[in-house]
Amino acid sequence: MLGKSLIAVVVLLLAVGVFVWSTHNKLVVLRNRIANALAQVEVQLQRRLDLVPNLVETVKGYAKHESQTLESVVEARQRMVAAQQSGDTRAQLEADSGLTAALRSLFALSERYPDLKASTNFQQLQSQLAETEDKISYMRQSFNDTVMAYNNRLQVFPSNVVAALFKFEPHDSYVADSGAQSAPGVDF
Repeated sequence: MLGKSLIAVVVLLLAVGVFVWSTHNKLVVLRNRIANALAQVEVQLQRRLDLVPNLVETVKGYAKHESQTLESVVEARQRMVAAQQSGDTRAQLEADSGLTAALRSLFALSERYPDLKASTNFQQLQSQLAETEDKISYMRQSFNDTVMAYNNRLQVFPSNVVAALFKFEPHDSYVADSGAQSAPGVDF
């Protein structure tokens, strides 16, 4: 009888060990997917940052006396670059909202300059920026979906026990600031 009890205990311990191992690995995979999803958002944000100087230069040629709008775009871009270099996700998201607002103002400015609006270079930049904004939106959604799956796993029994045991921390989702719910107006 002692032999059967020992076997039962060993089997139970093995089952618990496999569960802990499997759950830990799933949490690690989800945490890594969050990092990957955030990296994909950052790639698209960088693409947008790379488009901004060309856009500013194009607008400068047509709207020489609109320096305040152009300066606000350049400053917003600089804040975004600094936030990316800091590695602070929350600062990046806030800087992203600021850049979105500045770009919205820049595109509104083009309404006053029909020649700018008709410029092939400006139209190409608009198109690239619109495409990039769509990708950013998709990547943010993917990031948030991954964060939700991870956070759910941290909160649902019995995986929450393993998460607490190995000190997994919840992750924040991307939440747009008020006034940043839409992409810059690029439809003319």
